[in-house]
Amino acid sequence: MTIDNAHKNNQGRKVLNAPNLRFPEFQGEWEEHYLSDYLDFKNGLNPKPDKFGKGIKFISVMDILNNAIITNDCIRASVDVSEEELQNFCVGYGDILFQRSSETLEDVGRANVYMDDKPAVFGGFVIRGKKKAEFNPLFFRDLLASPFARKKIIPMGAGAQHFNIGQEGLNKVKLNFPNLKEQEKIGRFLTLLDKRIATQSKVIDKLQSLIRGIAHKISKQGKPNIRLSECLECSSTTLQESDVAEVGAYPVYGANGIVGYLDTYSTTKEAIYIIKDGSGVGSVSYVKGKCSATGTLNILQAKEGYSLRYLYFMLKVFNFEPYKTGMAIPHIYFKDYRKAKIYCPSYELQVKYTDLLFGIEQKAITEQKILTNLYNQKQYLLRQMFI
Repeated sequence: MTIDNAHKNNQGRKVLNAPNLRFPEFQGEWEEHYLSDYLDFKNGLNPKPDKFGKGIKFISVMDILNNAIITNDCIRASVDVSEEELQNFCVGYGDILFQRSSETLEDVGRANVYMDDKPAVFGGFVIRGKKKAEFNPLFFRDLLASPFARKKIIPMGAGAQHFNIGQEGLNKVKLNFPNLKEQEKIGRFLTLLDKRIATQSKVIDKLQSLIRGIAHKISKQGKPNIRLSECLECSSTTLQESDVAEVGAYPVYGANGIVGYLDTYSTTKEAIYIIKDGSGVGSVSYVKGKCSATGTLNILQAKEGYSLRYLYFMLKVFNFEPYKTGMAIPHIYFKDYRKAKIYCPSYELQVKYTDLLFGIEQKAITEQKILTNLYNQKQYLLRQMFI
């Protein structure tokens, strides 16, 4: 499909209310409307705990956030409801579902669309926008995800520890809409990109699953024979994310990957980083080159006679659960899991196994870069194709 600049479409005429990027066959300005012109809002159902596990599908916040679109098959929970509750809280094709409550203001009011003819109901942390006027549901979903819409929805949220948005706030939001034909073309175009993103994500998942499967099989080739303390040395730092800069010569890794840069480094060749506390506790990564790590990571390096990459793949399938401590914030300590044994064959076999796994992982990294580019393309289009 061809997309052209909105200024070209309007042949030099000054258009104040049209997006920067547009299909060439469409001209003219978009019209501003309240969300309430298209949707009737309603808060969700709060069933008792013993009602869950059977009955009709029950849409939660996670269903809104974790799917490109919501269909009956992708909804995780079910609930037993009465006929009256089904009538009052039913979700139908084209209805818009909003996240009512969030821990961060930036996420309040995020939305998705229900694209299924099978009935479902929605939960108390969700607001349903029941379709009452004609619009393209896929266009509406992407419009609500655009930076322009988010800038208008986010200020409607309020709260302290948790941020909430209500029906009254959504009723006040005004957004710009083209005619139905342009909506349909935009929605169809961006849905094709979403499908490409979903396919790319599945490719990466398959590669990661293959790596874990092979690594797990290797770990069972022989009886565990080496304690982790015999093949690895552990260290950590007191470096905090607040100590790093946005620019610098060498990257600094934290629980969420690269968190900043410094002009000095602590790792010179290669290392295994393991998150030692927080929600990602036990996550394992391999780094190479000059870099540093924050205090939330254990820094592991191989002793003589052992392949660090081999040990990295074994730790990716290592069970850290028995070594976790703490309730609210889980921790793992090397002094505890250092006593565990893993299977470690001859150095030659370590290298052989590593070459196989590393090749697959490099393929996964390449595919991840493609996925990142696709996400960036989607974000660019959301900025340029909506107002």
